[in-house]
Amino acid sequence: MKRRVLSTIVFSRIAGLCLVLAAVISPLASAQDKKPAPAPMKLNVGDVAPDFKLQYFTGSDLKDVSLSQYRGKSNVVLAFYVFAFTGG
Repeated sequence: MKRRVLSTIVFSRIAGLCLVLAAVISPLASAQDKKPAPAPMKLNVGDVAPDFKLQYFTGSDLKDVSLSQYRGKSNVVLAFYVFAFTGG
């Protein structure tokens, strides 16, 4: 019985030490993976918009659409409705 209690104490200390080491090492590892953020694009009135791709829902599945599909064909208006259909 005494041996079982001793092994439980040793195991709990080792597990605690592993958790402490993981807590210390984890932020250090993620800090090395971070790359500097690219500078934001600066657009002026009249500039050509950069190409981008979005997805839209057709009612049954997601489809891709990109700005380059409409370049030179028609005018494009992109509107963002914050919290639309979210109830918040």
